[in-house]
Amino acid sequence: MSLTLPRAADLVLDWRAPPGWWAIPLRLIVGYGFMAHGVAKLMHGPEHFVAITQALGVPFAPFMAWLTIAVELVGGLAVLAGVAIPLASIPMAAVLLVAIFTVHLPNGFSSIKLQSVTATGAHFGQPGYETDLLYLAGLAALVLGGPGPLALDRWLRRGAPGG
Repeated sequence: MSLTLPRAADLVLDWRAPPGWWAIPLRLIVGYGFMAHGVAKLMHGPEHFVAITQALGVPFAPFMAWLTIAVELVGGLAVLAGVAIPLASIPMAAVLLVAIFTVHLPNGFSSIKLQSVTATGAHFGQPGYETDLLYLAGLAALVLGGPGPLALDRWLRRGAPGG
């Protein structure tokens, strides 16, 4: 009689959700994040964001500022709803790449740069491009893996003739 010990892999419970469910938390954070940035630009006054794009030397700054806000709001909503993600991800990726190369690249990789902690709280330096890369990775995962369940795309396909 031999004693067989379980493999380490067998000791781990298989808690994974059915295929595709991984996309839901990814859609929630990517979609909400984009929308939150668009809303923040509107709430602070779009003219402030126009001034920022002008200071960065972005061509057609007023148009590009408003286009960025629209991409953040409409693209974020599309990702949240799970509709047309491959199409929406193109301008969303463009916004992220412009942000990386015009704002964040000189600040290095890290998004969190703790400079000091005082009685008033923590003080941070300028963020790097880490978060932009995470958003790009999230968009890529959704494009490659699909929107998952509870996506408007799936509902629209089921309702379409032959879907």
